[in-house]
Amino acid sequence: MRIADIINEYYDAFLTRYGEAALPGQINALNAMRFCRTPQAGTIQTLCRGCGHTQQHPLSCGNRNCPHCQNHETSQWVERQKNKLLPVNYFMVTFTLPCQFRTMAYRNQRAVFALMFSCVAGTLKDFGLNPRHLGAHIGMTMVLHTHSRQLQFHPHIHVVVPGGGVDPAKRQWKKKKGRYLFNQKALARVFRARFLDGLNQKKLPIPNGVSPEWIVNCIRVGTGITALKYLSRYLYRGVISEKNIITNRDGNVTFRYIDSETKSIQHRTLKGEDFVRLILLHVLPRGFRRTRDYGFLHSNAKKMLSLVQLILYVRILIVKPSPKPAFKCPHCGAAMAIVGVYPAGAG
Repeated sequence: MRIADIINEYYDAFLTRYGEAALPGQINALNAMRFCRTPQAGTIQTLCRGCGHTQQHPLSCGNRNCPHCQNHETSQWVERQKNKLLPVNYFMVTFTLPCQFRTMAYRNQRAVFALMFSCVAGTLKDFGLNPRHLGAHIGMTMVLHTHSRQLQFHPHIHVVVPGGGVDPAKRQWKKKKGRYLFNQKALARVFRARFLDGLNQKKLPIPNGVSPEWIVNCIRVGTGITALKYLSRYLYRGVISEKNIITNRDGNVTFRYIDSETKSIQHRTLKGEDFVRLILLHVLPRGFRRTRDYGFLHSNAKKMLSLVQLILYVRILIVKPSPKPAFKCPHCGAAMAIVGVYPAGAG
């Protein structure tokens, strides 16, 4: 079940019902996905230098919300993160905005999401520096997700944290002992206070009825690679896999998801235009980075990361970036060279 086919089928119905409320970035993503890998997206001409065969291939749209695009970029991100992994236990901490904030967050995405990142980073950094908790500089990899399992708008940030930190002055690694990183309720209280203060500074409205108890979840995830692969799943390829779209019949689309509490497979059915809108709810503002590194994992902290790797006896391997898959000649099987790129509408 291709999302592009569903979009094309319900495109007019979506614009009729939601067109005026749709954001420009959502319309751009919609049009990119519906034309992905069709002649309307442009073409590439390739040549086999062995047998002389030429061929034209439709271009992919390259939109980060398209389920067919940027698989290579996802793999590269995982490879970069794997090169930073340390021989320690890892934790995944999840900070979730209460449901009362969803409407306000949707209307002010760039400001609210940036505030979430800064408050989460500051909270974890200060807990790590506190001698009662660890007394060291920690590293963090954060990924913003905006969807629940049912694809509702549900902003939250996942943070993968190595279980320890570095004291640069003593050139010492401090291991985090125990089965949890920091106290979840204490993290939630500090995050709540900083986020609300940030909203006041930005003069953004605070909804009524916000609970004083916010939720922060922290679990141990072993080596960390499993958590990184989980987080990479939705980085560049939209919020739903096409294999989870079950049917498109009689104007309705049904998809499956795993219930977070019962772990059982559930199904949700929506009108086609409502399903399209549900996907577009999670299109981020243009240029907004969904994933960010902090502490000694930040790109500007290479010296500190090298110190950590030296202290922990990490063997540094030079890993060459994986090349993009080459076009293969259908006649002789040799790799084909790209000899021309023709954008959409080119004569």
